[in-house]
Amino acid sequence: MYMVYWTVVGVEANEAHSMPFDTSEMVPAMQFMEELRKRQRAGEGVRFITMCSEHPDAVGHPGVDVTGPEYDWKKRRR
Repeated sequence: MYMVYWTVVGVEANEAHSMPFDTSEMVPAMQFMEELRKRQRAGEGVRFITMCSEHPDAVGHPGVDVTGPEYDWKKRRR
């Protein structure tokens, strides 16, 4: 699933907006973002246009997970 977020900056207040898109709708989501950017370039108060994705069938939890004692990653130094 994709979610497009944007804010309309007004004189008295800012309004946050969002629009959901299905996992198969990446192209329409990007086209929608481009329409928002066109409005921004035309001088409208559209700001902070961004897209976020979250796969509904992910097997793990998002974020940092706990590692076990066998985990032995080291940063390679030169």
